[in-house]
Amino acid sequence: MRVLFAGTPAVAVPSLDRLVQDGFEIVAVLTREDAPVGRKRILTPSPVAARAGELGVPVIRANRIDQNAMEAIRAAAPDVAAIVAYGGLVPETALGIPQHGWINLHFSLLPAWRGAAPVQHAVINGDDVTGASTFLLEKGLDTGPVYGTLTEALRPEDTSGDVLERLSRSGAVLLSQTLAAVGAGKAAAVAQTGDVSLAPKLSLEDGHIDWQQPALAIRRRINGVTPEPGAWTMLAGQRFKLGPVRPRPETRDLPPGAVRLPGGSSASALVGTGSHAVELDKVQPAGKKMMDAADWARGLGQREDVHFE
Repeated sequence: MRVLFAGTPAVAVPSLDRLVQDGFEIVAVLTREDAPVGRKRILTPSPVAARAGELGVPVIRANRIDQNAMEAIRAAAPDVAAIVAYGGLVPETALGIPQHGWINLHFSLLPAWRGAAPVQHAVINGDDVTGASTFLLEKGLDTGPVYGTLTEALRPEDTSGDVLERLSRSGAVLLSQTLAAVGAGKAAAVAQTGDVSLAPKLSLEDGHIDWQQPALAIRRRINGVTPEPGAWTMLAGQRFKLGPVRPRPETRDLPPGAVRLPGGSSASALVGTGSHAVELDKVQPAGKKMMDAADWARGLGQREDVHFE
């Protein structure tokens, strides 16, 4: 079966690799245009574009599916389009180009967490279980009938990056199985049922930590925005980035945002919350690289006025 693969970030690469491994003919890859990366803002191909280049697959670069992109898709003559985190909407006029439509691998158990950041919202919300779904793309946002699903347990220490890495691999198998069933005429898509929840793209402000919140909510938020858009707080008027934290329920005497540096009975830097303290692991002060919180704290000496906002 001739497949157009649409995807952009690294999380989509395992699906592309799996389809190639399983013998699908990838006639073209649709991905977003090269984007500036790093401090030097060097134009860099998307991870999917880079992998397609290694595989010798033609690449269609388009941040949105305009008339030129649609003509390129038609020229590729796909039987089906497989889409994994492409990063743009597929217009209604493009949905009918492949005979079997566009089949989307979405990292949630639809209709839960429709939108651009399903795993991040699942982690922030404290879900016990998430998963992935393959569904037929239609005009609505992630509303199409579902071909198949898989489930993935969420652990308390999981970041969204951890979960996406696991789902990118198990989801790749699900996508391949779905396309094989569609090609064999054995796939049956079922209308979504259940409670709908939305997962809009997270902004930088979504990573700003409110230390008045309970420790559990803070831990979930930090995990949910790691690695993107990243967790942060303010320290002395500058943005201070945070890695995941560990709960320290035995420490309840720290006011929200107050930092206790290592010393005495404490072997690590602790921060007060609306419930009990949390222990810092990795931090990134303004203008520096990510480092161990213990190393950062040692550099502050015995200061007692460190407070996050």
